[in-house]
Amino acid sequence: MEAKPPGRSLIDDCVHCGFCLPVCPTYISWSEEMDSPRGRIDLMKGLRDGKLAMNETVVAHFDRCLGCMACVTACPSGVKYDILIEQTRAQVEHGYRRPLRQKLFLATLFALLPHPGRWKLILPLMFVYAKSGLRALLRAVGLFKILPRRFADLEELMPPVTLEHLRANLPEHTPARGERRAKVALLAGCVQRVFFPRVNEATVRVLSAEGCDVVVPRGQGCCGALSIHAGREHEALDFARALIARFESLTDVDAIIVNAAGCGSNLKDYGRLFARDPAWSARAAAFASKVRDVSEFLSSLPPRAERHPIAARVAYHDACHLAHAQRIREQPRTLLRTIPGLELVEIPDGDQCCGSAGIYNLVQPESARQIGERKADNVLSARPDRLCSANPGCTLQIQKILRSRGIDLSTAHPIELLDASIAGRGPA
Repeated sequence: MEAKPPGRSLIDDCVHCGFCLPVCPTYISWSEEMDSPRGRIDLMKGLRDGKLAMNETVVAHFDRCLGCMACVTACPSGVKYDILIEQTRAQVEHGYRRPLRQKLFLATLFALLPHPGRWKLILPLMFVYAKSGLRALLRAVGLFKILPRRFADLEELMPPVTLEHLRANLPEHTPARGERRAKVALLAGCVQRVFFPRVNEATVRVLSAEGCDVVVPRGQGCCGALSIHAGREHEALDFARALIARFESLTDVDAIIVNAAGCGSNLKDYGRLFARDPAWSARAAAFASKVRDVSEFLSSLPPRAERHPIAARVAYHDACHLAHAQRIREQPRTLLRTIPGLELVEIPDGDQCCGSAGIYNLVQPESARQIGERKADNVLSARPDRLCSANPGCTLQIQKILRSRGIDLSTAHPIELLDASIAGRGPA
């Protein structure tokens, strides 16, 4: 099926006021009009009117967009840039013939990233690579300096893999502690469940401590977020249908909980994505209506579990798909402020993207590093003991930049700190 270009009415909503320019990370980097939301919308208009061809130059400007949605927050005219760039990328992937090297690299990424089962098979190899000394040896001899830059970027992003990662296994059902206040289902995620199992475990424990029965449906796969944001529309919708079908039997849950910002924004958008599909529109809308970010859900419940002190100066990083796409800003901060002794500090320009943006730091590494360096500077200026982020990609990206400077700053999901406080122990 052919991918349709964005509708003319969506394009014409842009009045070219320029409010998007100072918040767009790529415009900040290069001051290039065509690398701003306003400029990209002009390119979309040119393509739709037949005045431009879908060539390498035009596609490059779309590829350089992070999809961070800072422009959506800043726009006084309500331009739906999130929909515009999503539909344009689908149009690109359908109608543009990418160079073979690009196609192979993207095919490799999507053969792995949205498939947690495949990552589970690779984890033991990553564990041996890290623990055997091979990783240190290859870095010491400078192998990654002579390999293509993309290999080095992938290797630098690789998180530590421990026995804990290999043994991670969430219980299918965890009962509420005390009187039950709700029953919820948890989305385990792809990157989250494989590389950040502590986040899911902490999420289950906190929800249980706050009076929630927690169900983790077996066999759940990818939500399609990475695919839809990369223009792989049909693949994304296939993932979405499978996920909806997996959760549909849980008719008695009050909410579907998500602890990864990018996944949450995509899940909440299922109703729109399937609006014209008569077989799935009602099912998708029903699913999306129950989706809640974990901080969004918990902040709606009066705290019940006792919080114990954690003496730490914590900086909270606003993940783009939480702050801009879902408009969730205060809820994570509210949860962190319930922890006695914790000092919450703000990061300058805190809602600016870190450069992760799904697969952006893999396909646009130079731009991602430039944007990430600005984020790292701002994080360090806040002088935190610990950094909090509600998205696994952000955590990996910021850690990578800090490690390249020789800085080891502890990072955590807000739910991990809340879990440590409720348990009465220091955070891991």
